[in-house]
Amino acid sequence: MRKPEDGRRRVVIESVKPEIDCGRFPVKRVVGDTVVVEADLFGDGHDHVSASLLFRRERDRNWQSLPMTAIGNDRWRGNFTVPEQGRYYYTVAGQVDHFGTWRADLAKRIVAGQDVTVDLKNGSLLIAAAAQLAKTRDRARLLEWARLLVEENAGADAKTLALDEGLAGLVARYQDKKLQSRHDKELVVTVDRERARFSAWYEFFPRSASPEAGVHGTFKDCEARLPYVVQMGFDVLYFPPIHPIGHAFRKGKNNAVSAEPDDVGSPWAIGSAEGGHTSIHPQLGTLADFRSLRDKAALLGLEIALDIAFQCAPDHPWVTKHPAWFKKRADGTIQYAENPPKKYQDIYPLDFESDEWDDLWDGLRDVFLYWAGEGIKIFRVDNPHTKAFPFWEWVIPEVKRRYPDVLFLAEAFTRPRVMQRLAKLGFTQSYTYFTWRNTKQELTEYFIELTTDDVKEYFGPNLWPNTPDILPELLQTGGKAAFEYRLVLAATLGASYGIYGAAFELGESAPFKPGGEEYLHSEKYELKHWDLAAPTSLSGLIAQINRIRRDNLALHSNVGLVFHATDNDSLICYSKSTEDGASIVLVIVNLDTVNVQSGWVSLNLTALHQAPDKTFTVEDLLTGATYSWQGPTNYVELSPEKMPAHIFRLTAATLDEASVDDGK
Repeated sequence: MRKPEDGRRRVVIESVKPEIDCGRFPVKRVVGDTVVVEADLFGDGHDHVSASLLFRRERDRNWQSLPMTAIGNDRWRGNFTVPEQGRYYYTVAGQVDHFGTWRADLAKRIVAGQDVTVDLKNGSLLIAAAAQLAKTRDRARLLEWARLLVEENAGADAKTLALDEGLAGLVARYQDKKLQSRHDKELVVTVDRERARFSAWYEFFPRSASPEAGVHGTFKDCEARLPYVVQMGFDVLYFPPIHPIGHAFRKGKNNAVSAEPDDVGSPWAIGSAEGGHTSIHPQLGTLADFRSLRDKAALLGLEIALDIAFQCAPDHPWVTKHPAWFKKRADGTIQYAENPPKKYQDIYPLDFESDEWDDLWDGLRDVFLYWAGEGIKIFRVDNPHTKAFPFWEWVIPEVKRRYPDVLFLAEAFTRPRVMQRLAKLGFTQSYTYFTWRNTKQELTEYFIELTTDDVKEYFGPNLWPNTPDILPELLQTGGKAAFEYRLVLAATLGASYGIYGAAFELGESAPFKPGGEEYLHSEKYELKHWDLAAPTSLSGLIAQINRIRRDNLALHSNVGLVFHATDNDSLICYSKSTEDGASIVLVIVNLDTVNVQSGWVSLNLTALHQAPDKTFTVEDLLTGATYSWQGPTNYVELSPEKMPAHIFRLTAATLDEASVDDGK
């Protein structure tokens, strides 16, 4: 083994957090966040060490340095803020703290009554060395301190001066860094805008927006629908693909293999003679109509998200222009999509092992760039796990380099490691398994997994109780209460959530076949006409819950989620709070869609910022009722016929209340 570059560097740095896959991938934050960094730092022998957190913006050449604080057992912690979008770098450094070691030993010798004359001289040399690195005013102060320590007849004054906190701080500021150890990686934080973390999505099909049944909707019809979406409190309006739909092998209603002449086909079968991924379905309107819709949505506080599905109908222009982008079968025909035994003859997947992969990547990148140039800064990407991982690792930074505001949502209901890899590669948010987590144990275990350890550093969950592809069994059989409580769970367990619009608020629950999750008369294959004014609509409850989300900062983040015990498995209880306790929300949900459920909750009062054995008030934000509770154990009862959930707001105990039992 070769000698190190400088064997005098004696500090070891280990277990830096956050650090994803040994620094291979960045962690994620939003503007204004604080990045908390921890690491183990220690040296040989008994010498003290000092630790520094180094950070810089990507465009800066010089590092900023902040001291880290020892938190016990050789663990150190520091933090820095990220005030703007972009990439930041950070790392950890440490060195033997000779002055700190000297100062601690001197204090022990003074207590023991030993002669410290020589020790004071040693300290004077250390202070003088720091002075050589100091600025003019500080240099003068340090040199004066160094002189006073060895002044004849200084006596007790010298000892007092030697242990002065101001002196220690000044010397620490001017440590010689030539023997400093540094973590062997420069780690990365990617910082996005606030909507990367906190958002409420509403999905509807533009072609179903017509006020007249059986008539193809237009962007003008969508404009008329905007106030309805805004009234419910959503901030992201998500459209399935808006491009021309293929005619070849078009699917009929309920995914029938043969289409009737008036069947509209699936929006995900993209492309025809009328254009491809950068074209608009002519029945929806023109590009000018789209721009008008985009601008009016923005004026109302709505941001449009577009579905990007990288697949082609057989009559997509790319099929003839770039045939090498598609995989051929043995008979020379292009391979259509399959999930045996299912066949999707109306869709051609792209071949990411094509010899022309480089051109393919550029072509797909240009789709993102085109729509970003049209003001679209949120993309919901269809099935990204069926495209090459290296492509996403390349294309997402490519797009964000030109359009830093762009966010990407991965629609990837796939294996956990695959979903996590997509997040590491740059997807801002991801669909989750929430759709199929129903019991208290399933929900608790899953959300602990999502909000602890390294996963929380890069994976942004977006919770959907339903999608056009998925009508879960619970929503098929649970009635109105199931839709209500799944809404509460999605909107409060996650800082970002979404619903497949009218199908959700109107309680659409009929499956295509028993045991399946496809909708009967699925909107994916036909125009729908929704009665948005139906008295059974959940739009009022949705609007109320979105107001609760906006008004309570604890619900703007996935940090601070704590589960509380209940003595009834049909009741789940959890809370979210800001670190300072300025916002505290406690949620209790009845998971039984038929029966009244009651029981006792055992609260973690520390997590709720409450004083032990003191009365506190919980205000139900759904009903307006208030209750006085005391201590950790309290009784609840929830009826699915009335409202299957409580969303309580609490106020943190004052300092006096919190300290009474400690005798302070």
